[in-house]
Amino acid sequence: MTAQPLLSHFERYLPFEEEEKALIEGRVSRRKVKRRELILSSGEICRYYTFVVSGCFRMYITDAEGKEHNILFAAEGDWIYDIDSFHATTPSQSNIQALEASEVIQIAQKDLYYLYLNILKLDRIFKVVTEEKYVELQNRVFQNISSTAQQRYLSFLKQYPNLANRLPNTQIASYLGITPEFLSMIRKEIASGQ
Repeated sequence: MTAQPLLSHFERYLPFEEEEKALIEGRVSRRKVKRRELILSSGEICRYYTFVVSGCFRMYITDAEGKEHNILFAAEGDWIYDIDSFHATTPSQSNIQALEASEVIQIAQKDLYYLYLNILKLDRIFKVVTEEKYVELQNRVFQNISSTAQQRYLSFLKQYPNLANRLPNTQIASYLGITPEFLSMIRKEIASGQ
């Protein structure tokens, strides 16, 4: 089944009938994504909610000087999408890129809206998923305003426990808003118990 990992994810929230599973199966697509491939480029409209089956993605923006700033990461069992671009059908300001060879399940806007109307519990599940993402981003804003770099790194470890050893220092440092060298210093301080 194309959608089995996604159905298992949904059933963490609520159980589904076989007819509902078949309806979901018919409205999603599964694809492989190469390392460094963009599934969304700045200026494009985000056409899909993307569920990560395997691999890892980053959402980032590029500033006027050409420097990239990571906004969030998504690995197995997580979602990645530009919610504003997706729902308003406006050009995205961000990019979504695979950091590893990955596999995803995607739901196009028309299919998602169809599923919302025909499986009411799915509407509730996506409300929870969206609320969780909102809380994640809200906490990130708070941390960027009031936390030290070390506190932000510890928060990163808590939020993304499986990514610290998968991502290069450059990607984590970009997310934290520090240099890779400073991140190395923070890691050494933590390892030495300072």
